[in-house]
Amino acid sequence: MHRSEITVDLDAIRHNARRLLEALDGSELWAVVKANGYGHGATDAARAALEAGAGALCVATVPEGVELRRAMADARILVMGPTDAVAEAREARLELAVSGGEIPSEIPAHLKLDTGMGRWGLAELPQPPANVVGLMSHLATADSDPEFAAQQVERFQEATRPYEHLTRHLANSAAALRLPDARFDAARCGIALYGISPFETSPTEDGLRPALSWRSHLAQVRLLQRGESTGYGRRFVAEQPTWIGIVPVGYADGFRRDMTGTEVLVDGEPRRAVGTVSMDAFAVELDRALPVGTTVTIVGDGVLVERHAEVAGTIGYEIACGIDSRPERARRALIG
Repeated sequence: MHRSEITVDLDAIRHNARRLLEALDGSELWAVVKANGYGHGATDAARAALEAGAGALCVATVPEGVELRRAMADARILVMGPTDAVAEAREARLELAVSGGEIPSEIPAHLKLDTGMGRWGLAELPQPPANVVGLMSHLATADSDPEFAAQQVERFQEATRPYEHLTRHLANSAAALRLPDARFDAARCGIALYGISPFETSPTEDGLRPALSWRSHLAQVRLLQRGESTGYGRRFVAEQPTWIGIVPVGYADGFRRDMTGTEVLVDGEPRRAVGTVSMDAFAVELDRALPVGTTVTIVGDGVLVERHAEVAGTIGYEIACGIDSRPERARRALIG
């Protein structure tokens, strides 16, 4: 028996891509599949997004782009992060975002303007050479401060107005769903594609379907007597006789130490993770003895990545990207 199983619903990714295209109302959807498709599998997520109508794929690094190119000969692939591997990118027929320095020749380039993110980006747009096919920027607060996002949209609009013949792209998932003025010619959407809310709310509020499920099982069930504990540091001490289940998943798998207190489903019922999360295991408090092998749903069936993120004091992106789907840690399955 595998320690855990990660299931990716490709139909959900297709649904989310179509939902984003609906929201974009004529603008193109460019699917962001960096970081192994936010933990969902870059190649599988990319194929599903393209099948649903996405016009391009976006990654962070040239190696990510090269890996996709091996699987998809004709896909349009944009590398958004800075790189000096221009020759490798050219050979793989990738497109490059340029946020500083010399604009490489003989490769499709996108000039990135800093409109307020304060990270990668040019202070001003130069006259684009012939190989520049797109102009882009990145929103800092589309999910949290629409007023500042509107200022960025205005700056981008003004700076790119002389070059409206080029493809202009600014919106991320949050802007695609909520900020019509940010959509321009294309939107680079990542987190919403996987059915995780960019607003840290329920994804159903924006018509999204979570694509990832993560399940394990009870590997051991034991009764703690009053005063007995489970886990490092004795962070959970039984105040009365208490049944405890041990799940063979820990922070090495992506179930973080700061997720103590979050809820999972054990045999379909909500149960609290207690004590210190170990590298390869965590404990859940039970209301009764249950058989070894009982299913534990960590994500899925209504258990949201967003809620785990809330407990951990982070964002759903980090939880999803941190799930380890390597064969030696988990079994990975696809549906749809």
